[in-house]
Amino acid sequence: MLQRQRQGSASVLYDIPGPRTRTRYRLFGVLALLGIAGLLWYAVSALADNGQFDADLWDPFQYNFVQQMIVDGLLSTLKAFGLAGAFSLALGALLASGTLSDHGPVRWVCTAIVQFFRAMPLLILIVALYYAFFAKDPMWALVLGLTLYNGSVQAEIIRSGVNAVPRGQGEAAYALGMRKTQVMSTILVPQAVRSMLPSMIGQLVVTLKDTSLGYIITYNELLFMGKKIASQPMNAAGFPYIPVVLVIAPIYIALCLLLTALARWIEARGRRGANRRTSAAA
Repeated sequence: MLQRQRQGSASVLYDIPGPRTRTRYRLFGVLALLGIAGLLWYAVSALADNGQFDADLWDPFQYNFVQQMIVDGLLSTLKAFGLAGAFSLALGALLASGTLSDHGPVRWVCTAIVQFFRAMPLLILIVALYYAFFAKDPMWALVLGLTLYNGSVQAEIIRSGVNAVPRGQGEAAYALGMRKTQVMSTILVPQAVRSMLPSMIGQLVVTLKDTSLGYIITYNELLFMGKKIASQPMNAAGFPYIPVVLVIAPIYIALCLLLTALARWIEARGRRGANRRTSAAA
């Protein structure tokens, strides 16, 4: 009886497609695949006509100095990401504490900072910092720009995660005589971490990809090194744009996948720890 009621309520919200509708969906899917395949074929054909798949264009990658350029670019990317990631998490925690403060002026100032840097286009922020303060050291313009922008986003993630914890948890702690600092550090934040961790790691992935904006201010990160390699003509074969893309893009993808896998491992480990504590309490 209960199952029939559930099926009835579900059918009111969503009508199960009939044979004609399913056939139409399949037709649309096939047409979409054909369209995507046609676009890919056109792009590959155009690149092949321009000689972008010639074997001679891969010659630069056999030289040690080109390989060293890629390694140096990768290390510079990881350095900028490591600094920006650590600083943005610290700034996010600080700003989130301010936006959750009981003191009005502190809360207003921190909220204004978060909203301002979240609304500021990241590229404009990095370029402004470069020309205003860091023309001789572009790495810090990139790191500071990434820190200010991503730190503001991380602050919103942390604030939302803390506010998502049931209000009764904090009220019970206050009833026991705990101060707000104790409530936040021992009750609210540990519970919020499990829910906000995927979003925080996801924002770190965005931070990693945004390090590629450093090429605009001539920071020697991976994309800038790839641009240097691609700008060298290979005699009659032309410029090795496509080989450089086929080398650089998988490196970025692999870094993002590794960071995502780390996030899933941390999340699963935290979930197992929570389950063990629950079983022990029971």
